[in-house]
Parts: sequence; C-alpha cells; structure tokens
Amino acid sequence: MTRISSQTHAISLNPTTGEQVAAYPYEDAAALDAALERSVSGFNGWKRTPLAARAQAMVALASALRDNAEAIARMITVEMGKPIAQARGEVEKCALLCEWYAEHGPAMLAAEPTLVQNGSARIEYRPLGPILAVMPWNFPIWQVLRGAVPALLAGNTYVLKHAPNVMGSAYLLREAFRRAGFADGVFEVLNVTADGVSSAIADPRIAAVTLTGSVRAGIAIGSQAGAALKKCVLELGGSDPFIVLNDADLDEAVKAAVIGRYQNTGQVCAAAKRLIVEAGVVDAFTRKFVEATAKLQVGDPLAEQTYIGPMARYDLREELDQQVQATLAEGATLLLGGAKSEGVGNYYQATVLGNVTEQMTSFKQELFGPVASIITARDARHALALANDSEFGLTATVYTANAAQAQQFADELETGGVFINGYSASDPRVTFGGVKKSGFGRELSHFGVREFCNAQTVWVDRH
Repeated sequence: MTRISSQTHAISLNPTTGEQVAAYPYEDAAALDAALERSVSGFNGWKRTPLAARAQAMVALASALRDNAEAIARMITVEMGKPIAQARGEVEKCALLCEWYAEHGPAMLAAEPTLVQNGSARIEYRPLGPILAVMPWNFPIWQVLRGAVPALLAGNTYVLKHAPNVMGSAYLLREAFRRAGFADGVFEVLNVTADGVSSAIADPRIAAVTLTGSVRAGIAIGSQAGAALKKCVLELGGSDPFIVLNDADLDEAVKAAVIGRYQNTGQVCAAAKRLIVEAGVVDAFTRKFVEATAKLQVGDPLAEQTYIGPMARYDLREELDQQVQATLAEGATLLLGGAKSEGVGNYYQATVLGNVTEQMTSFKQELFGPVASIITARDARHALALANDSEFGLTATVYTANAAQAQQFADELETGGVFINGYSASDPRVTFGGVKKSGFGRELSHFGVREFCNAQTVWVDRH
C-alpha cells in the first residue's frame, strides 16, 4: 500500500484501530484564492440579508444538523475517538446553539441608545467581512459553530480551516449548511497547510481571525494577525483548578470532578485538571474520587456504554505519558492508572496522581488527556493562591457551602469563568474565554455576537 504523506494530504487516522479513515489532498494557492473570492461574494449578499432571515437560517441549520446527526456523530467518533453518546450530545448541543441565537441574537444586534441628549446618537453593529477560523479537533463541530453561528448571524461570512485529522467532520458540517439553504461563500471550508493559513491571514479579503488551539499556535496566529492589523480572538490552553473546600458536599464535588476531568477522554481545554482540595477533606475526597474514576467504562468509542475512548492522536498520548512519568519521578503518588494501555489504539489508562505540588510537571503544564492531579491546600487562602499559580486562566470551579466565600473566590480568581458548585462548561447564555496564556477575546452570549462587529457610532444633528 502506498504511504500518503502528511505534507501533501490531511490524514485522518482512526485512533481506535490505527487505520486510515481518509486522506484529503491539500488545496493549492488557486483553490485558496477561489475560496476567499467566494467568501467575499457571499458576504456582499449575506450582509444585506435581513436579520430576521439570517436568524431563520440558523433554525434551518439546527434541523439539518439533527437530520444528519447520526452520520456526523459517527464521523466524530471514527476520526477523533469521542465516545458515540458524547458525540451525539455534541451535535444536539450545536442544534440548540443555533436555535438559541435565532431567538435571542437579533436583540443583541439592535441599535443601542447612548446617553447623548434627545437620543440623537446610537451605536449600530455592522459585520466586518469574511472571518478566518482555525479550529481544533477535540470538539469537531461545537468549537466551529460556537464561534460561527453568532458571527454569521451578525452578517459576517466564515472560512473554516479545520484540524487535519477531522476534515471529514468539516465537510459534513459544510454539507449541513448547504442543506439548510446557505448560499455559496457564506460558510467555506479550507484544506490548506500552515503556509496557506499564513497566506489567508495576510490576504486583504480576510477581515479578522479566530483560533482555538495551543499556546504555540496562538502565538503564531496572533503575531500574523497583528502584523496584518487584523482583529483576532484566541482561545488557548487551560490548566483549570477545581477547588474543594472543607465545607463542600463531597459526593457532589466528586461527581462533578469526574465528569469535569474525564469527559471527552480528558481532551477539553476547560477541563478540571488541577484538583485543589483543602486538607480537612483531601483524604475523603481522594478515596471517593479514585473509586468513582476506576468505575468509568473504557473501550470502543462506538459502544454505547463507553465513557473513555482512545486519545485522538498517537503523538498526544506519547506526550501525556511523558508528563505523567515526569510528575511521578518528581515525587507524586500514583493512585490509579499511569500508563499507556496495551494493544491497538491510542488508549491511556484513567489516571489519578496524588500528592502533587506546585513544582511538579502536572501542576505547571496542561495535561490534555485522562489524567487528574490532586493537590492539597492548607486552607482556603492557600487553595486560592494555588489556583492562581498558573500561566493559564480559562475557567475555575469552587465547591463550598459558604456563598460569601464562594463570591470572594470569584472576585480573586484570575480566570475568564468561575463555576460555583458545578463544573465548567460553555453555554450560549454566558460568555466564554480566558486571560493570561489562555488567550483573549470572547465567544458566546452577546459578547460573541458582537466580537466581529464594527460598533459604529451614528450621531444625527450634532450641534
């Protein structure tokens, strides 16, 4: 069998079997030029489409996603290993996103009054143009649509450059837009190399850029967007603290910590990665957490009962194992798992590391896989200090029965989101994004719908 080069093709390998799913040849400069031209043409028509009609198009997209939900979910599972039940949940979440913005988005784009006397000045929200979106593999359609839907509703067009291993999902998503009746150019899919991305960022037809990915990718994309003087949104990594204080409901905290850490096989930017537990309850929490984690079903992601599937790529599993072994060598205690699974597939054992300190690898770095680190805090103030001792600042979770203390934590946590007595999540009703090396800019809620808008002042009869 002829080996296809990843230099010339986007290669999708089934992480469960190691077999090739598909190989998509990268598009050349002429194809990139044609896609950008279609996006500009699409923008010229889409921005003039009445807002009510754009909202109705989102309802049609929700229907198209549901009509093809099983095929999309199966593609997600085959391409990146997400357990099938979670993949179906991702599709439904996207459909609900479309419907939510169709209902609530138009009001967010209405002209906004100002404090100018007699109401003669207002702020109006205008679309910028074609938006280039460089997206990751871990939520192949949610990551795309949570940025695309509000931007499209505002009248922009969207040009998706997806991760090479999930191009099948990208093309199914494009087909859903077509079935929903979107015109050519409104939602484009690019299959290009890093050089093609750079060319697109520099091209004057691209108005702005958004990336969800690693810090390294954020530095590269952000610097290129800056050089081109283009607005960009960066949603990068996270090493999110999950804080459990002495007065917390431990059973609820454990339940949330297990879901928050191991959903999507732990491959979530806002996952509960550092479990920071106050000394008075750390032993009880650890015992309950390890017991619950050990019960998680690991196996074929196409099996309905599977909760943890294979990691998306072989190289990511190797990196994760190196981080785990480094942390153990630094003095952490292995409480569960701690190794690559034997046999075929990119499986890694559900792992719990205890006695982790702030000098260790799993505290300082982001572990993107099914590994939890338990850190003991002397008291609540120490827990807060540990939580903020990170180069990342995406989300944080606090479990406590003391509402005043919870609010104090929210006041002082250096993160884009704080979740009190509930694990972190992205939801269209609230904004999502980070600070520090977790990036900048916001998705979802009214922030997301206005992020790629020109907030234009219209002042009549100024004297």
